[in-house]
Order: sequence, then structure tokens, then C-alpha cells
Amino acid sequence: MDELSGTVLAGRSFEPIRGRVVVADGRIEAVEEADTASTDIVLPAFVNAHTHIGDSVAKEAAVGLSLDDAVAPPDSVKHRRLAAADRADLVSAMRRTLRFMERTGTLSCLDFREFGVDGARALRDAAAPVDVDAFVFGSGGRSVLDVADGYGASGANDGDFTDQRAACEERGLPFAIHAGEPDATDIHPALDLDPDLLIHMVHAERDHLERVAERSVPVAVCPRANAVLDVGDPPIRELLDHTTVALGTDNAMLNPPSMFREMSFAAKRFDATAREVLRMATAAGAEAVGLDRGVIAPGRPAALLVLDGDSDNLTGTADPVRAVVRRATALDVKRVIA
Repeated sequence: MDELSGTVLAGRSFEPIRGRVVVADGRIEAVEEADTASTDIVLPAFVNAHTHIGDSVAKEAAVGLSLDDAVAPPDSVKHRRLAAADRADLVSAMRRTLRFMERTGTLSCLDFREFGVDGARALRDAAAPVDVDAFVFGSGGRSVLDVADGYGASGANDGDFTDQRAACEERGLPFAIHAGEPDATDIHPALDLDPDLLIHMVHAERDHLERVAERSVPVAVCPRANAVLDVGDPPIRELLDHTTVALGTDNAMLNPPSMFREMSFAAKRFDATAREVLRMATAAGAEAVGLDRGVIAPGRPAALLVLDGDSDNLTGTADPVRAVVRRATALDVKRVIA
């Protein structure tokens, strides 16, 4: 049994309570108010709602390039580097990125994995010795669902994904698709596929938002990557007003998969409260694919992050939720409990 004391950001509201979280056999046994001298801040571990960690073999290779030249299939810098990579090097690079994620408080990621069955298996191998739950959105034909946890489509303008969507429906697995990143032309076709998760939606307009709300389709946004690729800002406030919004870091070649950086960027750039941003970085991504993570409550898995509230950076914090979202960094991480 383990007890984590301090300021606990508990439940779906992340309301700070002074007390402790009691953990036994990998699950949260109790969340209790109690007198404590601990200055720690206990919160759910992050859920990174959209990653491409395969391109960890090509960090900074796309600097200054357009979206198409950087990451668009099949001939972008990313895809050429991935195709040329030795499998052992690819697995090693992905594993090191997963280790970085774990050390910085992320214990789950929803990863779009390129190169079909082989690509999905490579990510499985990379994640095996790491305490990060890598949810694999596979690519290629429907056979990838023998290995993957769901299907991740590049975009409705890139091909016909009707068969893959049907295969997901048959197996009860989620279907996710990029939409509205370069422009709005692929959003309605993506929605026609009845996806379980949309990625980006930078160029979403009123009619798109109405369809998203009608179908309750969650959206994963990646504002730092959008800024690097100069495709515009996602309408985060409007999306939040219509559906569940989760936060992702996108391509490892463009940005480190740090949820601290992503939260701080989102909180300072967009009209969203600190609690909304923290939910985007935790529970929202988990709920999008049915992961039982992202909330501190009895009976939940003990996927937790402990920050040193008395670090040189966080000491004197008046609002712990705002501090986590806007101020905290990897240097403030005290423990990650998987």
C-alpha cells in the first residue's frame, strides 16, 4: 500500500483538496481529506491524445517545411525517413521517446502508427518494457486491426477508408481520422465516415461544429504542431463549446511530446480555463478511446503524477491547477506512479 499526500487534484473537476490518495495493488483505494504537511501536488498522469512517435528517427528534419513536404503521405520527409530506417533503430527511437514521456508525466498516448502491421508491431515492441500505455491506431488495410487497438486514417482526401471504417465497426474498435488540418475540404468527408475521434480540426467552420456536436465526436487538437507547420490555430473555444476536446503533441519530429509544454502553450494562446486545459491533457483523451485513466477517484487505476510543490519553480503557488497548467515543467516531477 502507498499513500500520496499533499494537494490532490481529485475527480473530474480537479478540485484541490488537502489530503491523501491511498493506492493498493495498482488501483486507487481511497481519496481522503486529511491534515498533511506535504507540499506535493498529486494529479492524474497525462494522456497524450495524438502522437506520431515513429518519426522519432527524424527529429528536426522538417524545420521550415510546409505541411505536405514535412509529413503528408507518401513522399514527405517523414515518410522517406521512416521507410529508410532500420527496424532496430526505429524501435529504439520510439522506446526512448516513450521513456521521455514517462519521465515527464505521460502514461498513455494515442499513437497513429504508419506502415501497417509491421509498424504496429514495432510500436508494440518499443512499448513493451516501458510503463506507457501506447494505444495503437494502425494504418494500411483492415488486417492491421489484428495487431492495433483501432484504425488511424491520414485524411479523407488521401483515399477511401470505407472498408477500414467498416472493419472497426465489425470489431468494436475506434476509428480516428485527421481532418481540417491544411484546409476544410476533408472535414465533411471525414464526418461522413462516422469517426470516433477527429484530429486537428484547425479549419472547422460552423456547419462542421454543428455536425460534431450532433454526433458527439471528440476532437484531439495539437496547437504547437499546427504553429510549427503554420497551418493556423484550432478554434479551441468553439470546439470546447460543442464537444469533448483532448490535447496531443503530434509528430515527435516537430516537437518533444511534453504535455507541460502543450498545456502552457494552449492556456496562454487560447480562451480556455486552466481546468479545461488540464482535462484536455488527462481525462478527455482517455475517454475518447475508453481508457480508464485521467481521473483521481476510488477504484480507478493508479496512473498518477506527483509534482514537488516546494520546488524553486512551484513554491508559493496560490492556485495549484493554474500552476500545473501554466507553470510546471519536467523539473518539477517528483514521482510518476504507473
